[in-house]
Amino acid sequence: MAVEMIDLLELVIAEEGSDLHLEVGASPTMRLNGSLVPLDSPQLTPEDTEKLVRSITSDYHQKMIREVGTIDFGFDYVGKARFRVSAFKQKGVYGVVLRLIPNSFMTLEKIGLPSVIKDLLYRPRGLILITGPTGSGKSTTLASMIDVINTERDAHIVTIEDPIEFFHHHKKGIVIQREVGVDVPSFEEALKRALRQDPDVILVGEMRDLDTMRAAVTAAETGHLVFATLHTIGAARTVDRVIDAFPENQQEQIRTQLASSLVAVTSQVLLKRIDKPGRVAAFEIMISVPAVQSLIRENKTYLIPSILQTGAKWGMNTLDSHLVELYMNNVISYTDLITKSQDTESVIKKIKGNTES
Repeated sequence: MAVEMIDLLELVIAEEGSDLHLEVGASPTMRLNGSLVPLDSPQLTPEDTEKLVRSITSDYHQKMIREVGTIDFGFDYVGKARFRVSAFKQKGVYGVVLRLIPNSFMTLEKIGLPSVIKDLLYRPRGLILITGPTGSGKSTTLASMIDVINTERDAHIVTIEDPIEFFHHHKKGIVIQREVGVDVPSFEEALKRALRQDPDVILVGEMRDLDTMRAAVTAAETGHLVFATLHTIGAARTVDRVIDAFPENQQEQIRTQLASSLVAVTSQVLLKRIDKPGRVAAFEIMISVPAVQSLIRENKTYLIPSILQTGAKWGMNTLDSHLVELYMNNVISYTDLITKSQDTESVIKKIKGNTES
């Protein structure tokens, strides 16, 4: 019997899977707690995948797949959940990957963020960067932060996303959500227009290019609280990534701007738990205290990790220290500890020291 998209979506929601892969020559496959799990179903044929893709795509989406080869979009499934979709052609046949976006928001505590992060959400202005590799939970963290602001502040919030993932309803705040490619042509254009819409808070789904970075930093400087994501790991690398995106003759200026406007950088990775089913996030947290601001201004970002190591009183920590903590508490595996750490040699020494003491 042919597999139906509605049955697959219901199963992903029921099992709390994160992704659904539909490819020719393979059974429908769900990512569950970080692992790919083939479903008990026959391998999909080209006719199967084409039918499944057509069941969730509009005529416009199908036209874009034919002309461009791929289309990314989000859709609501009968009020139960949203899915972010990437539909595409490969080897001349259809394929699709769907990411489950739950309807409810996780609390910052459940995500694993310290209380100092919630305090930052009440800042009147500045730039907060959420970073990490693809699939590290950045969208979930951002959505939870925006929900806290929407629930507790009378703020006007403008989000710019590609595509829109979590839906935010007006609560104490008012939320405008604009989708790149649907409501506005680009992040840069949306960001420029957002400044004329009386925003208190602006979320930029991704700082993809120099113009978007420049606009985000300027918005943070001129009295707005700006959230943005980057595909970097580690606070120092994130700062360097932003600065290096600018031409050399502008880098001193952007260092000065970042030093004054950057509020915090959180860098995260998602890891499979070994103590129980599920995944856990490990974080590196940098708060822009005066010592950090000086290092950014003086082009000494390589010294930022040493401040993070001694900055616990401000709520700071390195990614490696959080990974070691998770490993010592038997939450993550030794393999994940080693492969996800930034300074593997120091991590091994620290584990030996903790074990011997």
